[in-house]
Amino acid sequence: MQLSIRRSYSAHMRPDLPYALGGIALGAVLLGNAALAPDATAVRPLDVILVLAMAAALAMCRRFPVPALLVVTAAMLAFHLRVHAGVAASFPVLLAVYFAAWRGHRVVAALASLVFLGGFLARDVGTAPAGEAGQQLVERTSLLLGWFVAANVAGLVARQRRAYLEQVEQRAAEAERTREEVALRRAGEERLRIARDLHDSLTHSISVIKVQAGIAVHLARKRGEEPAAALLAIQEAGGAAMRELRATLQVLRAPDDDAGEVGTVGLARLDELAERTRAAGVPVRITVSGDPSGLPAEVDQAGYRVVQEALTNVARHAGRANTEVRIDCMPAQLSVVIIDDGWAAAEDRTPRDGLVTAGVGLTGMRERVTGLGGTLKADRQDGGGFAVRATFPLDSSARHGGSA
Repeated sequence: MQLSIRRSYSAHMRPDLPYALGGIALGAVLLGNAALAPDATAVRPLDVILVLAMAAALAMCRRFPVPALLVVTAAMLAFHLRVHAGVAASFPVLLAVYFAAWRGHRVVAALASLVFLGGFLARDVGTAPAGEAGQQLVERTSLLLGWFVAANVAGLVARQRRAYLEQVEQRAAEAERTREEVALRRAGEERLRIARDLHDSLTHSISVIKVQAGIAVHLARKRGEEPAAALLAIQEAGGAAMRELRATLQVLRAPDDDAGEVGTVGLARLDELAERTRAAGVPVRITVSGDPSGLPAEVDQAGYRVVQEALTNVARHAGRANTEVRIDCMPAQLSVVIIDDGWAAAEDRTPRDGLVTAGVGLTGMRERVTGLGGTLKADRQDGGGFAVRATFPLDSSARHGGSA
């Protein structure tokens, strides 16, 4: 508790330190001038108290400009009347006037300036020799009047500049906020447009495929024949595609705050994916080590998509190749490996620098993996076949850095 109070006190006092040091320096100059002046009188304890009061008030002028100005004006006027300090007594008052005008107390700053000028010049007129009174009055009046006018004007200019800068910053923040709102609105409109296009095109086509496959299966069974495995795979794939398309449309149509919460697929559905792939004539064996249920949603979905794309490539390019899928869930990363023993055409799967770059599917796979901070390698095997290896970091900062 005491440490907290001490830190709070130090935080408040640190900005006031330059003003306190300035007040002490001015006080030392005033006392030195008063003690060394040819016509100086003895500096008494009351004079020292007045100087200390001025220094303390200057130290507080940043937070309490009006009380500080009143104390400094009264202390310096009294000090000048007692020891005849000269124009040096006006320096602390000029600083206090500037801060008061800067903080918006224009009337108080102007009245304090007039009071100090009136008392200062009245003291000079009353103590100057008769022949020199007029000349001293004009000179000192002109000098001090110019200084006090400059201090008031400088304070007002500083305040206006500060207000202008705050207004510029506020307008910049408002413009940035407006740009973000416009960008979010345009992104939402684009998502809705994509959702409409997908619904109008893909939904109709996939529905036709699913219905026609279902009719063919029904007719085959009506004739007492067993439907072909490829036909059953088409029917199952059509149903799965419709489910995933509906989930995708739900994500696209969801508000920004809810879009990330709509899950579509994940590693928990690998068995369904493997069954559809086996129905298409591709033997698949899946091995899972670790617990994939605790994976982040984006990593879980990306791992599923990598396996899905790799199995699709096997079915398209490697024929009835034996395929092994290995999922390894470790504390720091997720590893996804898909290996087949088939042969692909050279133009279909040509490695470049350890990565397969040909084909839209593999390009999208690589973008999905690297977007989460992971790595992807797709290479031919020495003994034949192909291997896809993807790793995803499970540290959130690594995933965000990869996305950026």
